[in-house]
Amino acid sequence: MSTLVGVVGVYRRLSQFSGKRRPPVRTVDRDLSLLVETIRPEADDVVSLRLGNGTPLPGWRPGAHIDLVLPSGLVRQYSLCGDPADRSRYRIAVRRIGAASAEIHALVPGTRVTARGPRTAFPFVGDGPFLFVAGGIGITPILPMVRRAVANGADWRLVYTGRSRASMPFLGELPDDDRVWIRPDTEYGIPASGAELLEGLPAGASVYCCGPAPMITGVRADLGATAAKAVHFERFAPPPIVAGAPFQLTLRRSGHIVTVPGDRTALDVLLAARPATPYSCRQGFCGTCAVPTADGGSMRICVDRGTTVLDL
Repeated sequence: MSTLVGVVGVYRRLSQFSGKRRPPVRTVDRDLSLLVETIRPEADDVVSLRLGNGTPLPGWRPGAHIDLVLPSGLVRQYSLCGDPADRSRYRIAVRRIGAASAEIHALVPGTRVTARGPRTAFPFVGDGPFLFVAGGIGITPILPMVRRAVANGADWRLVYTGRSRASMPFLGELPDDDRVWIRPDTEYGIPASGAELLEGLPAGASVYCCGPAPMITGVRADLGATAAKAVHFERFAPPPIVAGAPFQLTLRRSGHIVTVPGDRTALDVLLAARPATPYSCRQGFCGTCAVPTADGGSMRICVDRGTTVLDL
């Protein structure tokens, strides 16, 4: 035992000695200061922005997005829809549907913005066959995937739907190929069903789907009867709450207790009580809305549910 005590003592002294020689840990700055180089209309209420800073930017793969910090402080995620081989600039496209997008539409070339990333929550993997399903602005992450599939000689198909051709960006950038089906609602009279969008799905295909919630819901509902190998989705809106149970949140600092109904999120309720509550993606992957809890953990108030005590 005395020998063991001696060994432990020597180890502690060596640890303290080596620790003094370690360089201080530097905080990593992951913010990219970018300049708005160009803004151009791509469709009704849709503009594209090219962002750069004169130096090579971090690389990315099809399906990646950046977090864009706007001059007002709002943070939103936008898919990269340019060429991954072009490291000199990023391209995003934004439809005007809210305060953040309206702010982006009001930007002018020369404005400086901050970006974080790129990050990938919608990775493009595999060697095909692929079925790409895009709805409206949902073409943004799909477009680089289609280009990669074409370049790799993969077996692929694209179904692109929207309200009208005038509302669908990047029509002119799609391959001139009979594997591309453009399906505007105005030309068919009604929105496409999931079964219609999946028609002709090759056996064992990977499905990549991005667009409005009703379109994704329809595709998911009809996928069970197909022979899809893998299914990947990306939403541009929060997922619907299905069969949610109400719960209570205790705000530790103020002592207030708030009740979250079964059909709402904790974020919805907290925004009503605390309008400055930070959030961004509302889908649980960016971490902006994570709030420490009294038990030492954290709660993503946009998607997590359950009675708990928040450090607010």
